[in-house]
Amino acid sequence: MASVQDPCSYAFAAACTTKHLNLSYSVDFERRVLTGRVALTLEVLQDRLSSLTLDTRDLKIFSVTANRQVAEFTMGPKHSFMGTPLDIALPFDLCRGQQVIVEVTYETAPTATALQWLTPEQTAGKNHPYLFSQCQANHCRSMIPCQDTPAVKHTYYAQVSVPKELVAVMSAMRDGQGPDPQDSSQLIYRFRQPVPMPSYLIAIVVGALESREIGPRSRVWSEKEFVDKAAFEFSETETMLKTAENLVGPYVWGQYDILVLPPSFPYGGMENPCLTFATPTLLAGDRSLSNVIAHEISHSWTGNLVTNKTWEHFWLNEGHTVYLERMIGRVMESEQFRQFKAIGGWKDLQESVNTFGANNPLTNLVPSLRDVDPDDAFSSVPYEKGFALLYHLEELMGGPEVFMGFVKSYIQMFAYSSITTEEWKSYLFTYFKDKVDILNKVDWNAWMHTPGMPPVKPKYDTTMADACIVLCCKWTKASEGDLGKFMAADLKPLSSHQVIEFLSLILQEPLPLSHVKRMQEVYDFNSSTNSEILSRWLRLCVKSKWEEAVPKALQMATEQGRMKYTRPLFREVYNFEKYREEAVRMFKAHRGGMHPVMVGLLSKDLKVDSAQSTTP
Repeated sequence: MASVQDPCSYAFAAACTTKHLNLSYSVDFERRVLTGRVALTLEVLQDRLSSLTLDTRDLKIFSVTANRQVAEFTMGPKHSFMGTPLDIALPFDLCRGQQVIVEVTYETAPTATALQWLTPEQTAGKNHPYLFSQCQANHCRSMIPCQDTPAVKHTYYAQVSVPKELVAVMSAMRDGQGPDPQDSSQLIYRFRQPVPMPSYLIAIVVGALESREIGPRSRVWSEKEFVDKAAFEFSETETMLKTAENLVGPYVWGQYDILVLPPSFPYGGMENPCLTFATPTLLAGDRSLSNVIAHEISHSWTGNLVTNKTWEHFWLNEGHTVYLERMIGRVMESEQFRQFKAIGGWKDLQESVNTFGANNPLTNLVPSLRDVDPDDAFSSVPYEKGFALLYHLEELMGGPEVFMGFVKSYIQMFAYSSITTEEWKSYLFTYFKDKVDILNKVDWNAWMHTPGMPPVKPKYDTTMADACIVLCCKWTKASEGDLGKFMAADLKPLSSHQVIEFLSLILQEPLPLSHVKRMQEVYDFNSSTNSEILSRWLRLCVKSKWEEAVPKALQMATEQGRMKYTRPLFREVYNFEKYREEAVRMFKAHRGGMHPVMVGLLSKDLKVDSAQSTTP
């Protein structure tokens, strides 16, 4: 198959490809920079290679060598989200099959989009600074000059020098630590990642970290204030790992650790190999939100082992991972639970399509990202439209056991490589060669390349959803005189997952303010410790124009930085005309502590110039 050029990368991976990275960093909290060098071992894929291009973003490049000979380099024009190409002229020509080690010494910028530097006040412990990275989708280039495309996979080795009162961890196996011979106030931590992986999965965290063992191959890491809570919340990790192994084959990454980040982390979780990142919003106290960990565990196969070749094929990572996550739920809970989660996912998809607009090409399962920042395309579409397609195929092909056979075989077939939708589809037709006539009836163009909702709405089992629908109907049909009939006991038969679904349903047709106030009286959602419940509840309050809820909604939107909660809460307050200016003021006041990705997206949501200086 012809090589696919990644529209989000300057690196021409068809000419040469990175096989290994050797990283050496010193972490400077005062200047908020990483200084160091990277040695890239590159394999040449075409004859007469005399130059190559690496992706960078706001990096200061000091020198470049190729096999220890000085190499001339130039920096191309800066692009708003793709960064700056680093063009390297090799001091010699190379032939296909040869390898070259290109070493770059450099420094990151304090504004590197991959890195968030937290002051001690922004941490739970309040005593030490904290650093964490988030490289997905194309932010690794602001941390490392590299071929920053998921099409390229490599191993890596790293050593990181940090202040000795802090601990460093990375998305790799820990490989010991020792004093820094250059600086007695620093310690060097070493890491090795022997399994090839794309650049977006390189991750680093430095902070006052502690860990607890939660299984034979798992630890939780966080500041001491969260570590015991996290150990309780994620105690089912080994069961989930074993369940996934039974479904799709051995876990190849060795260690599976979970690191609970400070609240400004913008995602629910991030599947960095050997070290899943998790938001503290998962610490509900009753393990009810640990299905996010089942999702990140599933990525160990779908995403990390088999990877989308470009971000246009992101659904290959996320649709399969949601499918596998729900299969883990099926084994650990029930088939009805899987069906119930699928119903909620369809609603999330509907909300994303409504937010983007039903004709927006970013709601295609396979969108074009030419001149599109992949962060702007991020939504539940690849997750839930992707899952809906796989579930539809499962029904056509003969049920979950039959289709899981395909998923396992697909993972074995493409393990350690990066692929496109066409390659996936071709393998689907090969695997189900006796059912090609059925596959040919699928409207592939409508599923893949048409915006809006999918062409087929799967029929899910509503057993667990029915109770939520009944309670929702009682509230939406209730007159003022009926409000006294509602009791706290209404929620007793419902699991927390069902309460979340009930609120999702209510959100689709907001209630009169009198009803919302009565709901607070009987159910006391304001005091919920479950962030999924609280965020939906506060959105409902603001939608119903309950003015007292506005400060609470903005408090939740700024106390944590998970995009799933912060963006909808801000948007809801912004849409409440009377409080529009307050939403903008709060954003400006808090954006200095927000993650760079969040600042960029919220600036667009609230129509604020993201380049303006932060208001104190």
